[in-house]
Amino acid sequence: MQKKKAIMIGAGLANMAAAVYLIQEGHWQGKDITFYSLDDHGSNDGAPTETVTDEYWNKNHPMDNQKGYLARGGRMLNYRTYVDLMDLLDRIPSVTEPGMTAAEDTRDFDSKHPTFDKARLMEGGKGIIDGGHLGLDTKSRMRLTKLIMMPDSEEEKLDNVTIAEYFADSTAFFESNFWFMWETTFAFRTKSSAQELRRYMHQMIYEFTQIEHLVGVNRTRYNQYESIMLPLIQYLKQQGCQIVLNRRVVDWTFKDTPMQDEITVTGLHMIHTDTEEKEYVPVDQDTAVIFTNGSITDSATLGDFDTPAAENMDYGAASGLWKKATERFYNLGNPDKFFADRDASEWVSFTLTTKNHLLLNEITRITTQEPGNALNSFVSTTPITPLNQKDVTMSIVVHHQPHFTTQKPNETVIWGYFLYPRRRGEFVDKPYIEMTGKEMLEELLGQLAKVDPGPVNIREKAEAIMDSVINNIPVYMPYASALFNNRAKSDRPTVIPAHSTNLAFTGEFVEQPYQMIFTEQSAVRSGEIAAFHFAGIPMSKLVKNPRYDKDLKTLAKAAKKLFQ
Repeated sequence: MQKKKAIMIGAGLANMAAAVYLIQEGHWQGKDITFYSLDDHGSNDGAPTETVTDEYWNKNHPMDNQKGYLARGGRMLNYRTYVDLMDLLDRIPSVTEPGMTAAEDTRDFDSKHPTFDKARLMEGGKGIIDGGHLGLDTKSRMRLTKLIMMPDSEEEKLDNVTIAEYFADSTAFFESNFWFMWETTFAFRTKSSAQELRRYMHQMIYEFTQIEHLVGVNRTRYNQYESIMLPLIQYLKQQGCQIVLNRRVVDWTFKDTPMQDEITVTGLHMIHTDTEEKEYVPVDQDTAVIFTNGSITDSATLGDFDTPAAENMDYGAASGLWKKATERFYNLGNPDKFFADRDASEWVSFTLTTKNHLLLNEITRITTQEPGNALNSFVSTTPITPLNQKDVTMSIVVHHQPHFTTQKPNETVIWGYFLYPRRRGEFVDKPYIEMTGKEMLEELLGQLAKVDPGPVNIREKAEAIMDSVINNIPVYMPYASALFNNRAKSDRPTVIPAHSTNLAFTGEFVEQPYQMIFTEQSAVRSGEIAAFHFAGIPMSKLVKNPRYDKDLKTLAKAAKKLFQ
């Protein structure tokens, strides 16, 4: 049903993509598009710490040390698969590189700084592990092959099946180099959805041949807020779009209809989070409502060098509003599958800022690779899982410097994360979730010391490294992996639900044919679909997506790697 105006609930990548397509393909005026959101960072945020300490989720958790930089998370790009994202970025100018689109900016940087990870996995007593040997046993190969060969039409056989359950008869899979690399590249956990793992096997099948080096990974010039989100924000503002921040939409009004599955939004209830004032925005029949119904950074909280990140038990702004809609209508999915099991979804990250390059140079020496090529994961030397198996303890990303446009030449920014925050540290005897920024750095230095080839071990420079720290920001994210949570296909709404007259869902908690999530690709495509629907553009005009799982040469290469 065509519309003339749009209200966007959420100002993340998906809804901003929808706005760009409405303007460029639907020929809408920017003034007819209004965003309401808590912030405009999106999941790929990056900012000086002092600028985010007073945001909604942090107000009850003040920080003493507000120096340094913050990146709650960062995502790796892949041109071969992220075709909708690159189409979007080709439509807007870069904010840092004059004369380039945001896509040209990224391609230019990436061509001059190609990824080749030399130390993808590291383990005490072994140093750098040869990840080219995937370490799969026969049963694991058979189960993976079955997953890869499963057609789309049979995907529902994996409804409500976890990865742990799928590999229950081949648990050696969880001690393979393949699993260590796959879980930390994409942030899968054993409780995650086997259905989603299948989609990754299909869409990223070519990664089999290069996962140990991450050769297929592409990166933006700076953090993804400055390289992706900021270009979108500036473009949309120049087009006349209104971006209203510090608003939490808390409830809906819907049209009363004889048939209870007809969905027509007539108004939105929201709270101004700075003043606590209640506001109501009516929705007329010419207006579409495009709603990002879940966020992996909702309820995230910050710590600092001397303070752990507090645990915030809020269900989440976006997911809470989604739940309100499911209380009225029965075909909009099940948010509890994603936001009511923190044990399946939580992790802790940290962003370390130093005033010199001492630690950066030490990591370069130990890993034998330059900054910008690295996702280094440390494998435990002893069993740490419920199955009494070894696993990755922590991972770090050593960015090409500078990672922020305002970084000084002598400053370094490094990001890392703990996929299982309730596990205890090996060098700091407490759960990761309870660690201060200082203690997380101590844990990192311990892991680096275990794999240091010498002759002078990094431990001998620990004091100087500590003296170089400007800040280390722990971030607790209860829903960081929620989009991978175990699910059935019916647990997520489609972008355009059946019988909806003006409501669309976007982001990473919507069901799209064969799309894998946790990627800018799926987020952008959901916004593109919503825009095309409300602008009356045929879906045949959507960006064409490749299916590498149907390419015989790609499958042959993957099979050869799988059985090496």
